[in-house]
Amino acid sequence: MLELMLCSMLTIVPDYLYRRYVQGKRIGREITLYSVWYELRWGITACLVLTVSLITLIFYFHPATKNVTAVFRTISILPESGGRVAKVFVGVNDKVQAGDPLFQLDSTEQEAAKESAQRRIAEIDAEAKVAETELAAADGAIKQAEGAYLQAQDELETKQELMRRNPNVVAVREIERLQVAADGRKGAVDAALANKETLRTRISALLPAQRASSEAALAQAQVELDKTLVRAGVAGTLQQFTLRPGDVVNPMLRPAGILVPAEAGRVALIAGFGQIETQVLKVGMIAEATCIGKPFTILPMVVTQVQDVVAAGQFRPTDQLIDVQKLGQPGSITVYLEPLYAGELEGVPPGGSCIANAYTNNHDALADKNIGTGRWLFLHVVDTVALVHAMILRMQAILLPVQTLVFGGH
Repeated sequence: MLELMLCSMLTIVPDYLYRRYVQGKRIGREITLYSVWYELRWGITACLVLTVSLITLIFYFHPATKNVTAVFRTISILPESGGRVAKVFVGVNDKVQAGDPLFQLDSTEQEAAKESAQRRIAEIDAEAKVAETELAAADGAIKQAEGAYLQAQDELETKQELMRRNPNVVAVREIERLQVAADGRKGAVDAALANKETLRTRISALLPAQRASSEAALAQAQVELDKTLVRAGVAGTLQQFTLRPGDVVNPMLRPAGILVPAEAGRVALIAGFGQIETQVLKVGMIAEATCIGKPFTILPMVVTQVQDVVAAGQFRPTDQLIDVQKLGQPGSITVYLEPLYAGELEGVPPGGSCIANAYTNNHDALADKNIGTGRWLFLHVVDTVALVHAMILRMQAILLPVQTLVFGGH
């Protein structure tokens, strides 16, 4: 309507003034309801053509959409493993901070595993002390074995010396017996030394490795025990949280509730523009929005991201060929709008619906010294008609509460 009124001022009104003051035709006499089309045919035709052209120009270079939402993400409250609830620390609609405990599962099994790991560590420490004592005993055994070996060796050497001096004094069988005894005592010394080395290896390598394994088992048991206490990952508000002690939760089938982050839906607006405006929408474009949840307010925005794919065309591989006809209606171009100034989205509830306009800016193109006259004039017209679209948005902001409350039946 606004475009029609503007175009009529440039077409129908001049045509009427010419008929009135040049041709002398007056309304009600020469210009009647039956002859108005014939008398003002040039102005009416030009008005219609100009109105259609102006509307096309405005909505193409300054796209608008009603598909704007303060999209927000929710976090499902789930434990890492299923179990029965033992304690609940919060209630419905409570506000929590990151790290606050929400609820705790029954941890009897995890506590038993932790206790078992702790006792295994204590057992290994006791074994280490026993091994130290055995090492001291091994030193005594080595000295005892070495003494017995030296005694046997001395006796053997004495008998051999006597036999060397007088072969008839010592029997050959006795020398062989003493040699076997000395070799046996030598083996006892080697066994004692090997036993000591075994104890050293056990103290320096085996027991520390066993203790490290037990400490790892203790750490794992502590992790499993910590998993039974579910905490808030981010600050936010709990919704649909009706968990009570004794309830069973399962990470696959039964979540405990929903956590709405504090910043959810307050960072940006998500808008869906028509595909015909793909070539116009660019990152950095200035935009404006008005929301139902914040009436009579124009929110200055800026385009920060333009999704380069259309969601309506996506498909998942299946065992059947996709018929393009079944993909539905053409989708929209998803655009992310962020406020120009901090705090602009305060008061807009997450998930609220809005209306948005994006405005093409040709300032850089107009600053080019090599621009032609026709292009210069066209770009000036494009930037000028943005004012019409801005006025329409402000009229929508004024009428939106009336349409919602009165004509919408709310």
